[in-house]
Parts: sequence; C-alpha cells; structure tokens
Amino acid sequence: MANLSIYILSFIMLTSAVAHIVAPEFYKAMIPSFIPFLVANILAALAEGAIGILLLIPKYRHIGGLGFMLLMMAFLPVHMWDLVRENPAIGPPPAPAIRLAFQFALIYVGWRIFKKFLMAKSKIDI
Repeated sequence: MANLSIYILSFIMLTSAVAHIVAPEFYKAMIPSFIPFLVANILAALAEGAIGILLLIPKYRHIGGLGFMLLMMAFLPVHMWDLVRENPAIGPPPAPAIRLAFQFALIYVGWRIFKKFLMAKSKIDI
C-alpha cells in the first residue's frame, strides 16, 4: 500500500472526526435510536481523529491500521441494521448492501496497513 493512500485515509479520518463535531446532524440517521446519539457521535469523532493522527506518524502507523480495522468492525452492526431498515440512512436499495460489502473491504484495508507497518516496525527494532 503506497504512502499516498495512507495520507488519503488519514485525511478522510480527520475530516470525518471534524464533521462529527461541526455537523453532527449528518450522522443522526446513521446511529440507531437505542444508542445514545451524543455519546456515539463523540466516541466516533475521537476514534476517527486518533486513527487519523496515528496513521500520520510512521512509528504508530500499525496501531492506526489496527484501530481503523477495529473501528470498521465496530461499524458493521450499524450497516447491517441499515440494510434491514424500512428507510435506510445510506440511501435507497441497493446502496446499503453496497455499503455493507464495502465495509468488509475497509476492514481488509485496516488489516493490510496493520500487517505491513507492524512488519516494517519489527525490522527496524531488530
């Protein structure tokens, strides 16, 4: 994975973190009603911001990749819930199904970053 893609992913994560704070209403429809909106929104912003920063720091990039993978896994139930809702937040069918499939690709991206930069870190530390 090229470093440019790491910087793009970091930018997306940091932009999303800011968006959770600046425009929280955008995310309201995506968060199930049984989950406290304010708590979920703040936690998502903090996680995305931390991951975005970790991806920028080569020494901690593997942790950023692992964090990204875990965050995408944490979002999986929300995307599954959206798939079966009467009015999906992502958009009309088949958009929720496409988004759910894309979620698995994002999990894989996080795994690849973690694996690649953990291996690079272990070569440096030896």
